[in-house]
Amino acid sequence: MVRLAVLLMLFASLAAGAQEPAPQPALESAPGTAAAAGPTTGDAQAVAEAEAAIGKSDWKAAETGLDLWLADHPADARALFDAGYVADALDRTTDAEGLYRRAIGADPKSLEAHLSLGLLLARQGKTDDARPELETATTLDAGEAGPAMKARAWRALARMSASTDPTAASNDLLEALKLTAETQADTQMAAEIADQAGEYTAAEKAYRRVLAADPKSVQGGAGLAHVLVEEKQYPEAETLLRAAHDAVPNDPVVTAQLATVLAAEDKAEALPLLEQLHDAHPQDAAINRMLAAVMADAGDYTGSDHLYAALLAAAPNDPVLLVSHGQNLVREIRYAEAFAAFNKATQADPANADGWSGLAFAASHTNQPAVTLHALTMRSKYLPEVPSTYFLWATAYDSLHQNRQAAEYYEHFLQASAGKFPDQEWQARQRLKLLKTKP
Repeated sequence: MVRLAVLLMLFASLAAGAQEPAPQPALESAPGTAAAAGPTTGDAQAVAEAEAAIGKSDWKAAETGLDLWLADHPADARALFDAGYVADALDRTTDAEGLYRRAIGADPKSLEAHLSLGLLLARQGKTDDARPELETATTLDAGEAGPAMKARAWRALARMSASTDPTAASNDLLEALKLTAETQADTQMAAEIADQAGEYTAAEKAYRRVLAADPKSVQGGAGLAHVLVEEKQYPEAETLLRAAHDAVPNDPVVTAQLATVLAAEDKAEALPLLEQLHDAHPQDAAINRMLAAVMADAGDYTGSDHLYAALLAAAPNDPVLLVSHGQNLVREIRYAEAFAAFNKATQADPANADGWSGLAFAASHTNQPAVTLHALTMRSKYLPEVPSTYFLWATAYDSLHQNRQAAEYYEHFLQASAGKFPDQEWQARQRLKLLKTKP
């Protein structure tokens, strides 16, 4: 069976980067309509004309008019905000940020300016700076713009918290819904928040509502498929993802999801899908990890390890990569190298149970029974015993001539194996016969 937990973890990292929508500039109506924007000084005709140009997306005319006005009225909050909006629309983020901050300095109660600055900072990944601006916007008078603008601040806060604090994100979204009606995007966000929190039943219901309203929603289908995979409902997830993949065959997230499901079902189609994805995105670490895992499960240990070697060059102390590398080396009967990889993995992450399992096995095959026992002791803190670990305990004690303990674990092994490991069972019985003749 494919290493599904690894695939799901890596898919999540790929999806998080690909599906997060960037907040857009704040205005949902013409600039300057909110009362909080503040009055202009002197003759406001130039500002009104600039706002008319903004309404037509005539950025050059708007910018020219606002520059002339601000040259004589540098503290006009409304004009400063309008100029920031124009710079924002033209993707001149540094200019836009400066102008929004000047607008706030001229009128600290401008909801538009706080909201637009917060959204701009969020788009740049500056969440620590964005959050206080958006929180301030939720406390200000929306004026003529109405509750929709304040609701947008709450929605932006919810989006920012969705991956780190699902409870806060849910509360922020509820505040937005107190002000405006629920939208399709809200339902999608609610589903993603529940999904992130591990509340899969609630997430599934919300994703199904998204799809009921829009059966062609790729995001809704991908989200529902992710929940179904978490719930191990692979056939339905596969059906959804095949339809999504047919609709957007070049979407890396959908392709990765479909490959994950096919791999979980042990279907050979997973490998060519990931190979195509790798060819299109050869430098993407998440895709390379997924491909390496599936190649290993398909038996191509050399090809898999070629990818792991490149990944480890960039992240030499990554315990997950080291364990996967070690597992390939074991399958290639390169036990000394596998021992080094597992040893490094457990040093990097002492709670990595797979690392301790691998170290115990590699130590057993490099005649280090004391290390085997230590690794098994550490593993037992995180995972229950299985037939293979009972056998390792037994053979390690046997090598150290601790006969009572060896016999005890051979017995445990025979009880747990129940005929599934005939070669090892024969060995265990032979050793038990000999051990019973020794004092």
